[in-house]
Amino acid sequence: MATPPIALTIAGSDSGGGAGVQADIKTFHHFHVFGTSAITAVTAQNTRGVQGWVAIPVSMIEAQIDSVAGDLRPAATKTGMLADSAIVTAVAASIRRHAFAPLVVDPVMVSASGDPLLERDAVAALRDVLIPLATLVTPNLDEAEILVGETVRDVEAMERAGRVLVARGATAALIKGGHLVGDAAIDVLVHGDRVRVFTHPRLETRHTHGTGCTLSSAITALLARGIELDAAVEQAIDWVHRAIATAPALGAGHGPLNHWAD
Repeated sequence: MATPPIALTIAGSDSGGGAGVQADIKTFHHFHVFGTSAITAVTAQNTRGVQGWVAIPVSMIEAQIDSVAGDLRPAATKTGMLADSAIVTAVAASIRRHAFAPLVVDPVMVSASGDPLLERDAVAALRDVLIPLATLVTPNLDEAEILVGETVRDVEAMERAGRVLVARGATAALIKGGHLVGDAAIDVLVHGDRVRVFTHPRLETRHTHGTGCTLSSAITALLARGIELDAAVEQAIDWVHRAIATAPALGAGHGPLNHWAD
């Protein structure tokens, strides 16, 4: 067997298995990438919502990252739920210390069920300390509005938000338009001076838990395999659309995607 590339996810644990580190590892495996992790928080959640969460001590998060870096150095890294400003700052410092690249930053703030997963005072650290290290940052519309401080509800505003995030240091920004009103699901990629718009038919389903985690980890896996960024984004978006379309309808709320999707 050929030696697989390695990817690292620095994110929270989802007891329901649909999002967070669990979704990331499943996605890495789908793309034939060996997954490693540093868990930042432990959540009690299912398809109905988040019943509670606790952050992991910063020293233990740093130890997990150091342990992986010292033996299983990742070819690509992603961040997800970082919970609070101390964790954001420590994770950014660890990423700089180990020179992890490429880096995908999924600025997780709220769960699919609407439960907060990031303390408000952590937004500035996320914006000013971590995002400038990113090869790609992947906010949804609500997250983009918080990060850039303006309304983002159409394609033109999505492009503007992406340009702001690139101006702040990210190599590229993918603004996810799943919450746009209309018959199409639209995502906008700003990569340097280039802009690409990805459009798919909107899928009418409640089974979208972990969509953002799954998309960012799919991009990370493809980057770990050496795929160029724009192509990795396109392939990942296409695959996630299929994963939503074939979701297994688990649970009574927002169910998970189909991580076995072809």
